[in-house]
Amino acid sequence: MTPAARSSWWQAFPLFVKPQRYAATPGRRVAHRHSDGAPRRRGRRVQAGCPLSCFTPNCPLARAEERSCSRTRRPVRHLPPRRSGRTAPRAGRCQWLAAIAVVFVAVQLAVVVPGSGPSWDETVYLSQAGGSAPPAFFSAPRARGTSYLVAPVTALTASVTFLRLYLAVLSATALVGALWVWRTLLPTPVLVCAGAFFAGLWPTLFYGSMAMPNLWCALGALAAAGWVARAVLGETGRAAPIGAAAAVAAVTLMRPADGMWLALPLLLVAVRRPKMLVALAAGLLAGCAPWIVEAFAYHGGPVARLHRASEIQGGLGWNIAVDDQAKALEGRTLCRPCDIPWKRPGTTVWWAVLPFLTAGGVLVARRAGRGTAARVTTVTAGFLAVPYLFLIGYAAPRFLLPAYAVLAVPVAECVVYLFTRARRAGRPVGLAALALLVVGHLIQLQVLSRVSASSHSTGAEYAAVADALHRVGVRPPCVLSGDQAVPIAYYAGCSSRQTTGHDASATPAEVRAGARRVATAVLVAGEGQPPPYARAWPRVVLADTRGAGTYTGYLAVPATAEPSRP
Repeated sequence: MTPAARSSWWQAFPLFVKPQRYAATPGRRVAHRHSDGAPRRRGRRVQAGCPLSCFTPNCPLARAEERSCSRTRRPVRHLPPRRSGRTAPRAGRCQWLAAIAVVFVAVQLAVVVPGSGPSWDETVYLSQAGGSAPPAFFSAPRARGTSYLVAPVTALTASVTFLRLYLAVLSATALVGALWVWRTLLPTPVLVCAGAFFAGLWPTLFYGSMAMPNLWCALGALAAAGWVARAVLGETGRAAPIGAAAAVAAVTLMRPADGMWLALPLLLVAVRRPKMLVALAAGLLAGCAPWIVEAFAYHGGPVARLHRASEIQGGLGWNIAVDDQAKALEGRTLCRPCDIPWKRPGTTVWWAVLPFLTAGGVLVARRAGRGTAARVTTVTAGFLAVPYLFLIGYAAPRFLLPAYAVLAVPVAECVVYLFTRARRAGRPVGLAALALLVVGHLIQLQVLSRVSASSHSTGAEYAAVADALHRVGVRPPCVLSGDQAVPIAYYAGCSSRQTTGHDASATPAEVRAGARRVATAVLVAGEGQPPPYARAWPRVVLADTRGAGTYTGYLAVPATAEPSRP
């Protein structure tokens, strides 16, 4: 028999040659094979009672038997296409997230960091960890988490540039880490879009290199919500509880109030997960521990400290601050009081669209089988936003950073869905949406540039007043009191002792007694008047500033005071 005849005979009667090679087992997935033996990518399960056992292409008997048994067996189930490598999707996801982190750091280094000086709040946190001045008064609402964060740098150097670089890189790394928690819950486009959305907001970029707690609370909230969502969806093991506990503890260490508002919805979501409940409670208590210890040591207990914190913040109660938050987005780091005209409504367009994108993202995620994760993020973001929208009487864009970070997930779901549908339909809607996103980010960069310029100007004014104090003989060790004494004291290397206001830490008699030992200055901005105990002290004009007018100092420099540095 010729080879051609044998090949034809084999194709015509495959059942009689080596039947064990093609024997079909009921319920077993069998792959189609080409005539040369190479497997094809389709496959199906062989049904019990079906005589079909040949999968050779162009086989008449196979086709006839397949037609005869098609009524008695289930439809063909196709095998998914084989991937060339299992690590390709993970590698691509890492590359996209790394690109976001690099751009995030680059924008900060180009716009925020050059010429930047510590703000008022930063000087308080930095002084607790060393810095270049004695510790400032630590008021009741503050927590020690930020000081712990910057301690490794302030222990080594007082360079603000090095501190900014350290925080910028660390915040970018933390952003990637928080997004990486969601890698098993979200597809790559949604994950990348969520990171790009949050990293592109001007408050995120501005506070990425600042020694402030709000951005770290945001990243911790995003990570905690991801760990809880993974546990709710059935992930077992110790990674999810440990991760959630660590994230909640970090947020609470930074801002105890934010930690409590974060833990509350997560505890409700994980009510049927005992391990997760214990982990969340443990993380909350661990984060609150330093704050509680300090409350007993210096404030008369947690209740007294909460009461004092409420007084400093203007009293917690029903205060609708939605319009204040909208006004602050035009470039104000703090809007208190916020009875100002709204000059740039265009900067809040994205904020007005945010609820609609969130609702659309929840619906899209539900249809895609990711509804649980979207609901967890939406509920958590709502709890995080409530105190700053309805319970305090002033606004700051940084307060809502935790809510923005968690809302980035449903917003990304909606944006990716709209863009994908428009691209498949071949309509210009996708390009228009992409153009709107680009314009929106350009507006964010414009606001960032304006806020950074204002911050740099304020820091330069503080430095000018500090230099003037040094020239008139007020050098460390020294004490400052009066207008803007807390940040200027940090720039001058002095201690700050306020006799009135939220940072009151001394009486007039104590300041007057201290002036007999160390150089002391009472600062008065603009046309203000000095306190009675300093009116007889020598008056010196220090510096002219744009923000507060002319600074005047009332000095008491003892003849025996020996400055520690020129």
